Amino acid sequence: MTESENNIADTVAVTYRRHTKRKIAFIVVCLVASLIASIYSATLGSYPITAEDVYGTVWSVLTGNGDSVDPTIRHIVIDLRLPRIVAGFLCGFGLAISGVAMQSMLKNPLADPYTMGISTGASLGASLAIIFGIELLNAGLVANAFLFACIPALVILFLSRFKGATPLVMILVGVALNYLFSAIVQMVRLLADPDGLSDLFRWSVGNLDGVTYEHSLIIMLFCVIGMFYFQYVSNQLNIMGLGDETAKTMGVDVERKRLICILLVTLVAAGIVSFTGVIGFVGLVAPHIVRILIGSDVKYLVPAAGAFGALLLICSDIVARVVVAPTMLPVGVVTSFIGGPLFLILILYNSKEEWA
Repeated sequence: MTESENNIADTVAVTYRRHTKRKIAFIVVCLVASLIASIYSATLGSYPITAEDVYGTVWSVLTGNGDSVDPTIRHIVIDLRLPRIVAGFLCGFGLAISGVAMQSMLKNPLADPYTMGISTGASLGASLAIIFGIELLNAGLVANAFLFACIPALVILFLSRFKGATPLVMILVGVALNYLFSAIVQMVRLLADPDGLSDLFRWSVGNLDGVTYEHSLIIMLFCVIGMFYFQYVSNQLNIMGLGDETAKTMGVDVERKRLICILLVTLVAAGIVSFTGVIGFVGLVAPHIVRILIGSDVKYLVPAAGAFGALLLICSDIVARVVVAPTMLPVGVVTSFIGGPLFLILILYNSKEEWA
């Protein structure tokens, strides 16, 4: 190589390392900010607790010295507030990585668990269980929501396997099922009694109140599986973003990878919304914001969007708890209120070439 070529190669290497450090720094900043927001969230409530109390209580419990802590503070922090915070982190993380995977493999900026009908399917399952007691396999409300959330994915998988559906057709099918399920849910609401309608409303707007540590473990399992697989196929997802024909010429089994990704996205998203209810816009907005800040490389986009999505949902939950205190808003209302205008801003200021 000539001296000029060596200089160019060195410049490219330095630029790549600098961009990589910036991406890693972004992930670390989001995680640290999530920790700070979590500690602040644990101090909120009718019973005054300081950040030092929160840190000391959590550390004492983790090190096996929980008996040395004030029982009241320990109960409030560990049993009441911390499960909500852990659930917020995991749900935000899972919804965001699901959005990244769907947008990358379908090469469509509108793809996320909500627009693909997964969230609406879960809402239909919960509606039937709450109002009419109709439960598939007699498995309860959560399992009913999970099973119905899988229906759109099964339809899309069927179309892909036997009809050769394109990514655009998959999006359109998801939107159509979304409208269909929404219509059925509205019809169920018209037939509901006041008590059932109240329970259904609390579930349909998204809430972190009823999520326990046991539920969070299940959500974490789905998130870890999805995270590791999306990282494993990150190079293939990057190539799929160039188009199906290009990806096939480069040796990527597009149909197989897309089917597996859809299945895992469904498991992650359905596992979340079946416990929390419908939380919109996190899986749509978080990947877009992170893509603008650090680029479209899925290898870094998945963990970065997950960390940012976790931060976004924790902060949304803080807003839900303080904006009309002592009344707590459902977190799904806050994410929609923030996500809607934010998404419009992204549409106006983001370049068309991003998804060209």
